[in-house]
Amino acid sequence: MAGSKNITRQDSELFRQAIGEVDKIEYDGANLVTSKPAPVPNQTILSQQDALNKMANDPFDIPDVEIGDELFFRRDGIQQQVMRKLRRGQYTIESELDLHGMTVSIAKKELDGFLSYCQSTNRRCIRIIHGKGHGSVNKIPVLKNKLNKWLQKDDSILAFCSAPANDGGTGAVYVLIKKY
Repeated sequence: MAGSKNITRQDSELFRQAIGEVDKIEYDGANLVTSKPAPVPNQTILSQQDALNKMANDPFDIPDVEIGDELFFRRDGIQQQVMRKLRRGQYTIESELDLHGMTVSIAKKELDGFLSYCQSTNRRCIRIIHGKGHGSVNKIPVLKNKLNKWLQKDDSILAFCSAPANDGGTGAVYVLIKKY
């Protein structure tokens, strides 16, 4: 055999006897080289896992309000007349925050910073736009529900209610902040 220096003719004959008769296979055009495996998108997997972890840390509660529902909250001691004026939009809006279209985590950070700013600058009546939820999955107003809970838990918030239709309606709230 060409290229094999240590194989004798006798070794070659012994080999052919051992393997027996061999059929010659004609080349049929099949690709004999295996293809490389598809690359693993590690960064995409990490990003998706990170998003899932963030969602798990801020679970979405069962919605209290749905699209079109009005928000209404007042602490004990807040007079009915104050709420009536707030609902009618009879207080001057001193500052405004638009959360519409933000993710829950970003909206929470923006809200916290905004409320701190309003308290430090003695802004008593503000408007927060949360959107109506038409773009949300299953048409559940995620930010509206979160904002409802966040504002109720904040001791500096005296009252809030959905804005009149001409000022955002059920996609915005008027908020009264405690004076410091």
